[in-house]
Amino acid sequence: MGLLNVIRRMALREKLPIREIARRTGLSRNTIKKYLNAGTVEPRFVVPERPSKLDPYAEKLAAWLKTETTKSRKQRRPLTHLHADLVALGFTGSYNRVAAFARAWRADRQRDQQTTFRGTFVPLSFRPGEAFQFDWSEDYAVLGGERTKLQVAHIKLSHSRAFLVRAYLLQTHEMLFDAHWHGFRVLGGVPERGIYDNMRTAVDRIGRGKERQINMRFLAMANHYVFEPEFCNPASGWEKGQVEKNVQDARPRLWQPIPNFPDLAALNTWLEQRCRQLWQEIPHGRLAGSVADVWAEEQVALMPVPPAFDGFVEQSKRVSPTCLISFERNRYSVPASFANRPVSLRVYPDRLVIAAEGQILCEHARHIDRSHQLPRTIYDWRHYLAVIQRKPGALRNGAPFAELPPGFRQLQEQMLRRPGGDRELVDILALVLHHDEQAVLTAVELALAEGVATKTHVLNLLHRLIDGKTPDGPLVDTPQALMLHREPKADVGRYDDLRARSTGGRHAS
Repeated sequence: MGLLNVIRRMALREKLPIREIARRTGLSRNTIKKYLNAGTVEPRFVVPERPSKLDPYAEKLAAWLKTETTKSRKQRRPLTHLHADLVALGFTGSYNRVAAFARAWRADRQRDQQTTFRGTFVPLSFRPGEAFQFDWSEDYAVLGGERTKLQVAHIKLSHSRAFLVRAYLLQTHEMLFDAHWHGFRVLGGVPERGIYDNMRTAVDRIGRGKERQINMRFLAMANHYVFEPEFCNPASGWEKGQVEKNVQDARPRLWQPIPNFPDLAALNTWLEQRCRQLWQEIPHGRLAGSVADVWAEEQVALMPVPPAFDGFVEQSKRVSPTCLISFERNRYSVPASFANRPVSLRVYPDRLVIAAEGQILCEHARHIDRSHQLPRTIYDWRHYLAVIQRKPGALRNGAPFAELPPGFRQLQEQMLRRPGGDRELVDILALVLHHDEQAVLTAVELALAEGVATKTHVLNLLHRLIDGKTPDGPLVDTPQALMLHREPKADVGRYDDLRARSTGGRHAS
């Protein structure tokens, strides 16, 4: 380019002849004439068109490559197979030429997707109270000293951009319902519609266009909170871009460094407080003020939050002969009167409720174990009282009775040492079916403290506690009129008066 500048300056400015320019530059006169006649200011190297052996097969190879992109990664054919198929069609070129064509085709396709297709969007605007967006993500936290994988729910108002992040161990229906309740509670109301992707807990089947077969339990939740669910097109996350952005922003704000809490409840309490703080710190962007300022103005457009949706998932279970049902690899006890019978299991995020015949039988705290260790069995010894009344010997090695309160455990150790003690202990434990358990336990502890651990004494103490009488009651101040002035003397001879006075009489007894 510098030599071209020299030639043009000598010819056009200094008016030197071509012969003199050729002598000074060392170029031939024909080359100098070519540059001057072309009038170019920048030299260009023209690549000549060379025919390729692949040209007759380029369209077919491009079609094969497009077909392979629709398959899963493990089912795609490698380029060596595509080269072999071209050879079978008469192609005589090398594999390297096919690989170069594939690289260029993929680069052009990626460029098109980043510009023409996926790289062009329409900015969205939402009026106050119009919509919210929901999404899930996966993150980690240290809970109770153990690094735990979490399913994190994100719910965000589309207008004010106020958001809530809440963590769960699973991504199931009951967790989804609980996330909506806490989201509406913290955000202060319910918008008109919710925007989701096609998650399995909400959509049973995807139809053409916007047609969706919505899960009936999810639809019941939407009807309860009175909002219209709306679902994005498949693989079109940009249709709910605000919450997708929230997932990315939450990682440096909330999960780095990894949070450390004793349990999941403490983590969620911190997440709620931290989200409220971020509303104050993050500017809205489109409107004046922070997210919290715009959220305060949006409150009047939100519907008041109704009572919480009873978001349980119901399953039918059959109680085993050992009075247990199985759920998520763990086993939970059921009252013995329902052994070998069907019951209904209502699954909540934090508890399990067992019902039958229109009544609630019992309730257990839910145990979720992601480490795939040995299954756990959660007993309630009260469920087996009907069984040990018929089989008192089961008290000695019965697994449910290993979890008795300390007072009952101490009473068990003493009573099982003497004959008939197991039967007495069964009668004492059965008292909790008719009286307050804490009152029975207090009576047992008093009997143990007095060293008289018997059924009769425990009943006596229990009745005193129920009637409001205490063993060590207040002293009675007797009046002077009741004082004894002359103490009686012992006279065993008075017992002879009980004998008959006549001869041959018998003793009064």
